[in-house]
Amino acid sequence: MKNIAVFTSGGDAPGMNAAVRAVVRTGIYHKMNVHGIYHGYQGLIEGKIEKLGKKDVANIIHRGGTILKTSRSEKFRTPEGRAQAYKVLQKHKIDGIVAIGGDGTFTGAKVFSEDYNIPFIGIPGTIDNDIYGTDYTIGFDTAINTAIEAIDKIRDTADSHNRLFFIEVMGRHAGDIALHTSIGSGASFAFLPETNTTVEDLIGFLDNAKKRQKLFNLVIVAEGNKSGNAMKISRKLKKISEKYESRVMIIGHIQRGGSPSTHDRVLASRFGYAAVNALKEGLSNVAVGLISGEIVHTPFEDAITKSKGIDQTMVKMSEILSL
Repeated sequence: MKNIAVFTSGGDAPGMNAAVRAVVRTGIYHKMNVHGIYHGYQGLIEGKIEKLGKKDVANIIHRGGTILKTSRSEKFRTPEGRAQAYKVLQKHKIDGIVAIGGDGTFTGAKVFSEDYNIPFIGIPGTIDNDIYGTDYTIGFDTAINTAIEAIDKIRDTADSHNRLFFIEVMGRHAGDIALHTSIGSGASFAFLPETNTTVEDLIGFLDNAKKRQKLFNLVIVAEGNKSGNAMKISRKLKKISEKYESRVMIIGHIQRGGSPSTHDRVLASRFGYAAVNALKEGLSNVAVGLISGEIVHTPFEDAITKSKGIDQTMVKMSEILSL
């Protein structure tokens, strides 16, 4: 294992740069040549690959986004695209690859590795925290802290005007961001993709809260929950009951940006270090993860197909603490 490469793919997440830095510096420590592939799988097809040194990854651990850029590649889904990507790897004599991203990134790595027998190690980088085989993914901690910081400011306005606020956070298929921000911000109610919460359930809660003379309510909405996004829920509420005046705030893509938290910097560094060591030890087609504080390796097949699910104990706790 003399020549390795690293790339980022899919949605960006705070901490990806810290992972790239760890891969490069760990690889160099082990006398490897480390290459950066720019713009993910599309960049691999187009040959956008350069050798990286320690100076190339200096002063990036605190930066959001990814210095290697990212993109989605339809061409890589085709046999012709993967064949072109393999030619690029042959040209640079790449022996193994570290892929930083989510389940789509791991799916591409699994297919490509099976086609051409190139060892891949995956690093889970997604703010959604929805990858099986790890307690936390890179970017999740920063995303929920960004959301909570915004919600703390909204709370001041909600309190001043005795209003109901719907706050939409990211999470098309996973509710971890919504659940954690709900608990961390002291919100009154949460709509998650994994639950069947309805607007009628919310009205029942609000009616009970009103009897207790609760003056304002913050409702966290995951964008992919079954009852619709925050705007849709707000309109449904108004249609069913005019007792509650509501406002809507969509936090949106600011959750993906910004300087990564200390937790994400350390987590990403551990993952990058572990990924290079996994390649050195001859592992392939696995994603590194952290479970109960220990580094683990999960086959891509499991990481892609198995559902992490929501922590039902935390869901119950959230409901109790909001009463």
